[in-house]
Amino acid sequence: MAKHVRKDDLVIVTAGDDRGRQGRVLRVMPKEQRVLVEGVNIRKRHMQPSAASPQGGIIQREMPIHLSNVSPVADGKPTRVRFVTRDDGSKVRVASRGGEQIGPELKKARR
Repeated sequence: MAKHVRKDDLVIVTAGDDRGRQGRVLRVMPKEQRVLVEGVNIRKRHMQPSAASPQGGIIQREMPIHLSNVSPVADGKPTRVRFVTRDDGSKVRVASRGGEQIGPELKKARR
């Protein structure tokens, strides 16, 4: 199934404690149907000292949220996404609000 959100998209959280916050998608986890959004769903983790972080301690980091709780942003508001196949064979994501293209082409044009 095609996903409405991809890495580096600007999204807005539509449900949950962080509702209304905007951020960039850092990572998409399709098998778990979750996304990691910059500055959203921040939790504290108690980390033991390790080679990567010799200090250890309590750190704050973003945790994944469900894919259905985010929507791409168009004109500062959440929008649904349509998938459009153009006449040249290229496939793109288009915002339902305003009709502008979201991100790069998903499928290149036929030659």
